[in-house]
Amino acid sequence: MQLRFAGLMSLSLLLAVSAAAQDAPATPQTPSAPGQGMGTGQGRGRGGWGMGMGGRGVAGTVSEVTADHYTVKTVEGDTYTVHYSANTRVVKQPAQRTTPGAMRVPPQQIKPEDIRVGDAIMAMGEIDPTAKSVGAMTVVKIDPERAREMREMQANFGKTWLMGRVTAVNETKVTLQSPVDNAEHAFVADENTIFRRRREPVTLADIQPGTNLRVEGAIKEGVFVATAVNVMGPPVNGGPVPHEGPPPQ
Repeated sequence: MQLRFAGLMSLSLLLAVSAAAQDAPATPQTPSAPGQGMGTGQGRGRGGWGMGMGGRGVAGTVSEVTADHYTVKTVEGDTYTVHYSANTRVVKQPAQRTTPGAMRVPPQQIKPEDIRVGDAIMAMGEIDPTAKSVGAMTVVKIDPERAREMREMQANFGKTWLMGRVTAVNETKVTLQSPVDNAEHAFVADENTIFRRRREPVTLADIQPGTNLRVEGAIKEGVFVATAVNVMGPPVNGGPVPHEGPPPQ
């Protein structure tokens, strides 16, 4: 996947799914199921829960299970066919840790038949947005509690939070291209907006095109007003990488 901001996995829809995917080994082989219509993998399907995922995966709720594919319905109402084979790695995401400092539990490998109708899954592989199909290299069965949080965050995207790469800064207005829905969004900063890069304070002047942001705020008179802006990743123009601690609360 293209965007992996691990420090925000518990805070965002996109990254909650990425957390499970990153735990799985990254050397799966290409599925051999016939008739998948894979194309080149350059298309950008919307994915499940509005993720987009750079055209590399789909997430949603399973509505059908067969011997070689799952049918998945996304929150947007799209239906995708997820093809799998003996080469597809199928894992179950562990339940979220509830105790601070608890050891990270790796995903558990499961059988394809352990995924049933009603389960939330993410399928990573080559996506064909025209045929609405995915040749899955990895399928992750998402923990139900995490899936619930993801759906809640999807409902609140654009209302209480934004995430994306800065495309323009015009005085106090910042425009983002978001991987969550592959669309453009904008927010404004005021005198009460807090800017941080991890734990370090920054200013609006540090926000440049190409910067990846997570923004919290609210809609006021039709405009998204930011209360907190978190810069993700190293500085755009180089410089020291900040301390990689957990994101500020």
